[in-house]
Amino acid sequence: MKEISNIIYKFVFLFFILITSQAEGSILSVGQSDAKVTVKVFSSLTCPHCANFHTKIFYKLEKDFINKGKVRFEHHAFPLDLAALNAEIIVRCHVNNITKIKLLGKMYEKQKIWAVGSDINKINESIKKIGLELNLDDVKMDECLKSEEAQDNVLNQRIEAQKKYKIDSTPTILINEKKYDGKIDYKQFKKAIEKNL
Repeated sequence: MKEISNIIYKFVFLFFILITSQAEGSILSVGQSDAKVTVKVFSSLTCPHCANFHTKIFYKLEKDFINKGKVRFEHHAFPLDLAALNAEIIVRCHVNNITKIKLLGKMYEKQKIWAVGSDINKINESIKKIGLELNLDDVKMDECLKSEEAQDNVLNQRIEAQKKYKIDSTPTILINEKKYDGKIDYKQFKKAIEKNL
């Protein structure tokens, strides 16, 4: 009887770890998991303010804190439209996490090129061109875009964020679970990071 309860306990424990790792796996992150500071950014890939944060702050944050093991950065998908949803799916289509982060950066840098117009087919073609730059296969990207599981993963991440953090605008930035309300200015953001180190 004791052996059976031990087996059940181990099974439940392993199941819990599996579920937790799957939830964590859907969030794009860079930096050490035990870093003293965690920066969570809830953003939509079609949001100009989100692109501004990524291009003006993320790269400096990476150089000054993430690469030194002091900060862990998490990108949480919060798509505001179909174009943003599809761009998130293409970013996650890559298997390599470092390349996913690079692709995320490219999506933001080229946002004014691909996130225009209302023809989703043209938008998808523009998104896929960016994916090709980072060696994603055209057929693989089509499969990812058609995948209901890929869509559900991104949309569920948005639903969970809405429930847990009451996101009302993008980007919403948390530093160690506290909302950052300062300007999107690296000097000011750096000070907020340093207060937590």
